Amino acid sequence: MYSYMTGIPLIDEEFEGLRAASNVLILAPPLAYAERLAYRMACPAAGEWVIAISTDERASEVAGAFRSLGAGRNQVGIVDAITKSAVPTLRDTPMAKFVSSPVDLTSIGIKFSRMTENIWREAVVAEPPGPIPPPLRFCINSVSTLLMYTGLEVTFRFLHVITNRVKKLEGLGIYVLNSESFDERTLAAMRQLMNMVIEVRSGDREGLVERDLRIVGIRGRTTPRIRYFYDDGRLMFEGWR
Repeated sequence: MYSYMTGIPLIDEEFEGLRAASNVLILAPPLAYAERLAYRMACPAAGEWVIAISTDERASEVAGAFRSLGAGRNQVGIVDAITKSAVPTLRDTPMAKFVSSPVDLTSIGIKFSRMTENIWREAVVAEPPGPIPPPLRFCINSVSTLLMYTGLEVTFRFLHVITNRVKKLEGLGIYVLNSESFDERTLAAMRQLMNMVIEVRSGDREGLVERDLRIVGIRGRTTPRIRYFYDDGRLMFEGWR
C-alpha cells in the first residue's frame, strides 16, 4: 500500500510515513501554527497532488504556502470559500474553485468532486503513467470555521462524506480543528471520523511560548511528545535533524 511522507520526522523516520486511506485530525489551540503543520503534511511530493478546502485563507495564500514548501503549481488544487464574498466576479480555473461562503457545503462538495475528477483524468494520461488511484492529499483549514457556520450535525455529515471519499481514493486527509473553541461532545464527534489525531499543546514557560505535539493512533500507538518551532516560515522539530 502507498505511503505518504509528511515532512514530520517523527512520522517519516519511525513509521515510514502514513498509510494510504488515512484521515488525520490536527487538534490544536490558537496560535500553535496548526495550519503550517497541516500544509506541511499535505504538501504533495513528486507525482502527487493536493486539494485544499480553505475557509480561513485566500486561495492565493494557500497556493503560496504550498509553493514555499516545494509544491508545483499544477500539483495544488484549492476550493476557496472566502474570497468570492469580497470579489463576486471571480471565476473558477482548473486548479482554483470559488464558493461564496463556508455555509454552502453543497457547492464546496461539488467543486471538491470536480477537482478530484480532473486530477484523476490528468493522472491517467500522464507520461510516464503513475499509480492508480493517483496519490492525492486533502486538507481542510479549518473544520473550526465549518462548525461555527453550520453546526455540529451538518459539519459531521459533510466530513463523513469527505473522509469516506479519502478512504476510497486511498488518499491522505488532514483536518485542522481548534481544541479550545468547542465542547467535548464536538471534539469527540470529530475524532470518530479519523484514523489518528495529532494533539498539540501550547503554553508559556518563563516568558517563552512552547509548543509540542504527540500522535494518537498511529500504528495503534501513541507517540511521545516532541517540541516544535516555527521561525521565518520554517517548521523545526526538537531532537530531529
